[in-house]
Amino acid sequence: MRILAVDLGDVRTGIAVCDQQELLASPVCVITERNREKLLEKVAQLASGERVQEVVVGYPKNMDGSAGESAQKCAAFAARLHEACSLPVRLWDERCTTMSAIGYFNATDTRGKKRKQTIDAAAATIILQDYLDFRKNQGGFVTR
Repeated sequence: MRILAVDLGDVRTGIAVCDQQELLASPVCVITERNREKLLEKVAQLASGERVQEVVVGYPKNMDGSAGESAQKCAAFAARLHEACSLPVRLWDERCTTMSAIGYFNATDTRGKKRKQTIDAAAATIILQDYLDFRKNQGGFVTR
């Protein structure tokens, strides 16, 4: 099954997708749309164009596990996305994914404009790969 991941941000939103066998997540793009309605349309169009059967939206919980303002925005976006594309949309804990992406970029000495333009897609890829690994370890059954 193909799955699309969204790393929702205030300025940039990263998108990633996996292969049909759910083995590998890959970055797709970064959307720089600030208008939530237009962003919602673009993500729904990408989901349709990529022929995905499920969408995972990063859910930025606080380190104590509580849902702050950003998490609430993501939950609202996920609910609207489900309405817009009629696909299952799951929230997935994304704590520390941006920090992981920063670590990868530091390790490869990627700096400046290229880093800024791709870090959100990398974060979406990490979110999706984490979700895929969870599915694989749970036998495809998601309980989270």
